[in-house]
Amino acid sequence: MRAVIQRVNSASVSVDGARRGVITTGLVVLVGVTQNDGPDEAAYLAEKVLNMRLFPPAGSDTGFDLSALDVKAGILLVSQFTLYASTRKGRRPSFTGAAAGDLAGPLFDRVVEEFRKSGLQIETGVFGAHMHVELENDGPVTIVLDSDERFAPRG
Repeated sequence: MRAVIQRVNSASVSVDGARRGVITTGLVVLVGVTQNDGPDEAAYLAEKVLNMRLFPPAGSDTGFDLSALDVKAGILLVSQFTLYASTRKGRRPSFTGAAAGDLAGPLFDRVVEEFRKSGLQIETGVFGAHMHVELENDGPVTIVLDSDERFAPRG
């Protein structure tokens, strides 16, 4: 799985003009699923994001001392198959690296379940829908996380 994590002051997702989820002070997590992903990757992604220190201490605008759990952040999860776009050849991106909907949909739901175990406010878009995401990035702070990194040697 691949995630783009953005620390935000506020964010919302809308489908067909209707707001589906709104958060303040938290994280927007765009989630892409590839063919080799399974429940272990969903659990890893949630644990890593929830515990990653991305927030400053109280009274400060800078620093990376506190996690989403520490600050009781809202989390907006949005499925995004385009995170697995390949632009190696030609001018049109290829999405063959992204899992098909019948695999990606249930795995995205599993990611949502893993995040909900935290007790934080968890909001989502609609899998497979055309969505509009609005956000005010804080920092800006944007992190890319690949579940494959858990197997990479530390360096």
